[in-house]
Amino acid sequence: MTRLSFDHLTLWITAAASEHSHDLPGHVEERTGASRRAVLAALRRLTEAGWLTRSGSSRRPVYGPGALRQVARSYTLHGLQEDLPWQRDFAPHFDLPRHVERMIRHGFTELVNNAADHSGGSSVTVSLRQTPTHVQLLVSDDGIGVFDKICTAFSLEDPQHAMLELSKGRLTSNPDAHTGRGLFFSSQLADVFDIHANNTAYQRRAWESAGWRRGKALPRQGSSIYMAIALNTTRSLDAAMEAWSLAGDGIEFDQTRVQLRLLAGEGQPLDSRAQARRVGLRLTTFRRAEIDFEGVTDVGHGFTDELFRVFAKAHPQVELQPTNMTPRIAALVKSARAG
Repeated sequence: MTRLSFDHLTLWITAAASEHSHDLPGHVEERTGASRRAVLAALRRLTEAGWLTRSGSSRRPVYGPGALRQVARSYTLHGLQEDLPWQRDFAPHFDLPRHVERMIRHGFTELVNNAADHSGGSSVTVSLRQTPTHVQLLVSDDGIGVFDKICTAFSLEDPQHAMLELSKGRLTSNPDAHTGRGLFFSSQLADVFDIHANNTAYQRRAWESAGWRRGKALPRQGSSIYMAIALNTTRSLDAAMEAWSLAGDGIEFDQTRVQLRLLAGEGQPLDSRAQARRVGLRLTTFRRAEIDFEGVTDVGHGFTDELFRVFAKAHPQVELQPTNMTPRIAALVKSARAG
């Protein structure tokens, strides 16, 4: 009975139904060692729950994937080519709107490639699930953890500062091989996007203007990244890329948004020049940066002077656009710019 655990069956029954539509009971028998009677009962339950469809006659049933679908596979990271698992093990077993399929394929290949190239781990587990309303992707590796990786690569001391850099985009520890677009744009495609790594978690919800927030971390080593996309979304990969391109063509990734509450925390003041220099880190790779003060209630003269006078004077090619300021913060920014 353990081998016919309902939850375990749902991890592979979708692919099995696609590949063994005419002999599914026999395949499940052979794979699990369960009795014919137990297998037929399990298939009946899976059909009733929406995991399978059944047609044909009672003597010669024909099975297929249902409205609920899932494939979960683990891979050794050494030498892994991320497009092959997608084409071979996942794509054939799902029925997604074309634009949604393109977005989830982008997320799949980028996140699996990141695990292979950056995690330093030995294996990755990928789960893709389709419901009547959403497609959900979970990619988990056993590596160093994304926030620790960023802290090491960029000499940062706090996972919160690592998340600040990640949220800007164009972040990569290997610029010769990567452009730093993969994780950023995957997050922009999703309705729900969660990053868990070494007891730190951040989440982004597309319907919330606030952007990234702290989440409840999973107690595990490595990184787990979850994304979910509604099947009826009007979002597209091209539109997501165009939104971060000043020309609006999606070719260049030359504008960004800096969420200042990722620097000090919700409701905390920003007082120091060191904090301002963290904001300015890597902004020279963009032509425009929205400086978002949402959630920040107070700033100091040193912070505004360092960012809006010192940095701005040294890098006039970068347009700094402050948003969501309180009247006092707006006055301090104006004073620094007039400096």
